[in-house]
Amino acid sequence: QVQLVESGGGLVQPGGSLRLSCAASKKIFSDYSMGWYRQAPGKQRELVASITGRNINYADSVLGRLTISRDNAKNTMYLQMNTLKPEDTAVYYCNLRTGPFDTWGQGTQVTVSA
Repeated sequence: QVQLVESGGGLVQPGGSLRLSCAASKKIFSDYSMGWYRQAPGKQRELVASITGRNINYADSVLGRLTISRDNAKNTMYLQMNTLKPEDTAVYYCNLRTGPFDTWGQGTQVTVSA
């Protein structure tokens, strides 16, 4: 079974940038759907961005500020986060969907604060 490990979270000031990485323990085919989700305290987990082959989707709240990408040769997915806002503060999780099955990483904390 594949394992996912996120990294790259941290504390950043409003307007700053971070890049999250999600490394998979084995090869993931490009037509498998991968995505970034986030969960803020007291809120439900929400989809931030997803990538399936060449199809990419973003939540309206992050459009133009966050960019999802994947390097299939490295079995790694990325989330470039620019112009961060305090409301982006959350635990960010990467997800792999293979048919009816979901695999999740352990999460990485992103805190946007002055």
